[in-house]
Amino acid sequence: MPLVPQRADVPVTIDESKCIDGCTLCVDMCPLDSLAIDADNGKAYMHVDECWYCGPCAARCPTGAVTVNMPYLLR
Repeated sequence: MPLVPQRADVPVTIDESKCIDGCTLCVDMCPLDSLAIDADNGKAYMHVDECWYCGPCAARCPTGAVTVNMPYLLR
């Protein structure tokens, strides 16, 4: 069970319909280890509510499933 459920107000959201089962590219790229793979469905999720908004997780995702939700003041 993810600690941070799929919400729009977390820094990183993952579209589970696009996420490849067992792919760990976004998890491997995160310098904070904020992302993890759900053991039940093999999909990525944000398990801690912390992010530097650096973006390699989204850039490395081959399907575009990862979105970094930049706060307005950082855009």
